[in-house]
Formats: sequence, C-alpha cells, structure tokens
Amino acid sequence: VNGLMTLGFAGARQQTSPCNESLMLEKLPACGKSFEEMMKKVDFRKWCNLTEFIMYYDNFTQCTEREANNASCFWPNPLAEGFITGIHKQFFSNCTSEKVHWEDPPDEILITLILIPVMLTCAMITLVVWCSKRSDIL
Repeated sequence: VNGLMTLGFAGARQQTSPCNESLMLEKLPACGKSFEEMMKKVDFRKWCNLTEFIMYYDNFTQCTEREANNASCFWPNPLAEGFITGIHKQFFSNCTSEKVHWEDPPDEILITLILIPVMLTCAMITLVVWCSKRSDIL
C-alpha cells in the first residue's frame, strides 16, 4: 500500500509542462467555429431549447477540454471559461428564464382539495374511536 501511495503522490507531484495559454487560445476558436457550424443546422428560434442542440454543445465542451489538455492546461480555467462565455453570449444572449406566475386554482378545485383530506381525517378518527369502544370484536 505504501508503494502505491508513494507512486500516486509522486505522479501527482510530477508536472509535465506548464500551461501553454497562447496555444490554448489559438486552438479554442476552432471549437467555436465547429460549434457555430453545427448550430447552423438548428433553427435559431430553437436555440434556447437545450434538447435541440445538446449533442452539439457536448461536442463543443469536449473540444474545449481536449484543447486545454493538449496545451497542458487544466480545464476549466479562466481563459477557457472566458471563451465559453463569449460563445454563450453569441448564441444564447436572448435566452432569459421566464418568471412563472403562480396563481391559485379555481375555488371549486381548491375547496375540493381542502375538504377531501379533512373528511378523510374525520372518517379515520371516527373509525378509531368506534373500534376502540368495541373492544369485544377484537
């Protein structure tokens, strides 16, 4: 076990090479271009519906991660996040979350939803009291 831990810690301490940020920034636009080409297949009115382009977005995410790793950079990092944010602004700036306006159900439904549990509770209490008074049955 000690040998494995030592090997694991030694591997964690080993730094292969420093992050080449300029290489990463040079390669990331190819991911954005690829994503842009894929998004052309999706009607722009459906850009806010993630189910329409989830596979394209997954490919984009994997591409940015791969390019960051190829440049010996961790992912996500501030530069990659800045690039991804730019892509989000380009494609999803009009996607705002709509506030849901909650309103009460109609009175008939509301009264029914209140009365059913109240009546069931009363019926159960009556049944328990009646059964407890008739201990001769049990």
